Amino acid sequence: MKRPLLRILVNALVFLLAAQFLPVSAASPVLYLLAGFILWLVNLVIRPILIILTIPLNILTLGLFTRIINTFMIRLTGGLLPGFHIYGFGTAFLVSLLVSFGNWMVKREF
Repeated sequence: MKRPLLRILVNALVFLLAAQFLPVSAASPVLYLLAGFILWLVNLVIRPILIILTIPLNILTLGLFTRIINTFMIRLTGGLLPGFHIYGFGTAFLVSLLVSFGNWMVKREF
């Protein structure tokens, strides 16, 4: 749980950036920050359980199934926050790639 505030901000910025190019929308700008927080919370609590439960599938796909889990976390975030919408699985997949890249860049810098 290193630098949670930084991860929340990166998630929020990625959502805001994704909204400029992809079908991602929020009723107000504050919802991007709340979505970043909810994604951080979902990744903290639910994602580790799913990773453990899908170890055989992850081994079989050489770790690529983790991308599907990340996409599910993005969809779950959109479902938990009223007024914040991510339209479609493909959009959620692209947003999950952007979130992964953003968090990787922050982790790499510190």
